[in-house]
Amino acid sequence: MTKFYKEKLDFQDVESIESSFQQLLNEKTDSAEALEDWLKRQSFLFDALEEGLTGHYIDFQCHSNSEKAKKAFEHDQQVIEPLVKRYEALLDEKILSQPSLEALDKHYYEQFIKSKKNAKELFREENIKLEVKEDRLATSYFEHTGNLTVNWDGEEKTLSEISPFTQVSDRPTRKKAVEKAAEAFISIEPKLQNIMDELVQLRQKKAENANLDNYRDYMFKKYERFDYTPDDCKKLAEAVRKHVTPLKEKIQKAHQQELGTDIYRPWDTKGVPKGLDPLNPFEKRDELVEKTASIFSNMDKRFEELLTEMDSRGMLDLTTRKGKSPGGFCAPLPVSELSFIFMNASRTHDDMITLLHEMGHCIHNDFKKDIPLSKYRDTPMESSELASMTMELLTMDQWELFYNNKEDLIRAKEEQLKGIIEFLPMGMVVDQFQHWMYENPSHSAEERNRKFFELQQSLNSSVVDWSGYEKWAETSWLRILHIFEVPFYFIEYVIAQLGAVQMYKQYRENPEQTLKNYKNALSLGASKSLIDIYKEAGIRFDFSEEMIKELMAFVEKELHDLRP
Repeated sequence: MTKFYKEKLDFQDVESIESSFQQLLNEKTDSAEALEDWLKRQSFLFDALEEGLTGHYIDFQCHSNSEKAKKAFEHDQQVIEPLVKRYEALLDEKILSQPSLEALDKHYYEQFIKSKKNAKELFREENIKLEVKEDRLATSYFEHTGNLTVNWDGEEKTLSEISPFTQVSDRPTRKKAVEKAAEAFISIEPKLQNIMDELVQLRQKKAENANLDNYRDYMFKKYERFDYTPDDCKKLAEAVRKHVTPLKEKIQKAHQQELGTDIYRPWDTKGVPKGLDPLNPFEKRDELVEKTASIFSNMDKRFEELLTEMDSRGMLDLTTRKGKSPGGFCAPLPVSELSFIFMNASRTHDDMITLLHEMGHCIHNDFKKDIPLSKYRDTPMESSELASMTMELLTMDQWELFYNNKEDLIRAKEEQLKGIIEFLPMGMVVDQFQHWMYENPSHSAEERNRKFFELQQSLNSSVVDWSGYEKWAETSWLRILHIFEVPFYFIEYVIAQLGAVQMYKQYRENPEQTLKNYKNALSLGASKSLIDIYKEAGIRFDFSEEMIKELMAFVEKELHDLRP
């Protein structure tokens, strides 16, 4: 394994790490100046810890079959992270008890103090042991899914490698690819269901320990969702069902006509009509990086330089292989002041979008790296995903660098815009599924599957005919790693997608000002509320029915204008 991160601390020397924390706890902070200096030094320690923890996590995701990577990652989960949580709670107590806190700049530290008070209310010592078990269960999920392969014409292939076959014009090939992937997950369903059974009970116990009714309420507090409520999510689901789902069904019916099929099956949703090939924006990994860099060069040289440096420093693990976990992510490395991108590219249009998306996160990290307080660099996901989803859309007018064929370029843009409409209902399915799971923690695995299918039918689309393949739909949630590893992290994609469409609407009217607003918003980190961050970006933190209706009308018009 290539060492791409900086280890300033020896994670095997637990006493030394404890000593660093104790030193901070014992220091006097009897003036505003002393307290601010102390907060900066606390941030240095947390940065060093975060760099090591993140580096080990990346190692394990990149090499999920490596005993060495697994051992380091499990040591972090079982020893280092519990220690950090305990000391962070003690440090929070110290901060909140300081008389000098009153002398700090109230305007700048308002969000920080609000966050610390919230963390203090939520912290329970007994939950640390439960979280060690929780992390172990999530690791088990990745071990089971990271090594999934299928036999494809006599060759062993990962699920990412067969993904392009779900898009081809040949229907039997599409069916075979979808079937192989679905059956691969069904083969490990009992193991994954057992993991989820344990997670639900463990998470309910955490909520009870914190004197909360359910884990949903616990996670809303943990994620510091100060600007919206669970009831707002339910209203959003209804607004999506009313104003987006009909558009998705309209798109799917038109797609069915293009394919010329009597019935629209699960293996038809990504297929291209006869005579067309799936979009193929690049052949090699380096081509993907170089063309993305060219796009960034035209937007802001700083974006291009960041990608180039990440590539030269070995911080882009982009291609699929056996023994590598599924999915994609961007992970910030605060000491290195760079980010790492993990993905499983297989030469599809989605891979191009994934790199642009993850680079949005990297650019966000770059713009907030000079914020001295580590807490203010830990941005809420609603603004993190705004950065990444906006980047997908702001680059659209330069996609000819990937598609020099005019028809392919139009198809790529259509796919992006249709993808917004297609995603929002499914995003709400995943969100509302988790609300149901944790509002009803005594449910069975069978009830869980039935509920997921029911939500798909009511919120997502009724066009796809699942007859005879209901099991595929019922168990498709097993592929969504967020449900296992980062529960309730999904509504942010929906909220941020609506924000990103607002950004694109603004960009179509004034590109230069929009890019300026984008960078200004990114540089705030978490120092302001979500409402203020969205305002700085030139948009509104608004997912009302009226806003959704307006944005869907805009997306429909953009789609129409591609083929006037």
